[in-house]
Amino acid sequence: MTREEFHRLADKRYDELQELNKLDNFYDYEKQFVGIWQELGKTVLENNLGALSKDKRKKKPHDPGSCDNEQ
Repeated sequence: MTREEFHRLADKRYDELQELNKLDNFYDYEKQFVGIWQELGKTVLENNLGALSKDKRKKKPHDPGSCDNEQ
C-alpha cells in the first residue's frame, strides 16, 4: 500500500470523523470513533496482506515485500 492509497482511504473517513464533533455525549463519540478507526484499520490490513483466504482457519504466509515501507 502506498502513502497515497492510505491517504485516500483515510480521506474517505474524514467527514465521518468530523460529524462526531456534533455529538455532546463523550461515550457515543468514543464508541463511534473507535468503530471508524477499527474499520479503517481492517481495510488497511487487508490491503497490505492481500485477499483473504476462503478457509478462515488457513493462514496465508506473509510476504514482507508486499508492504511498501517507504517513508
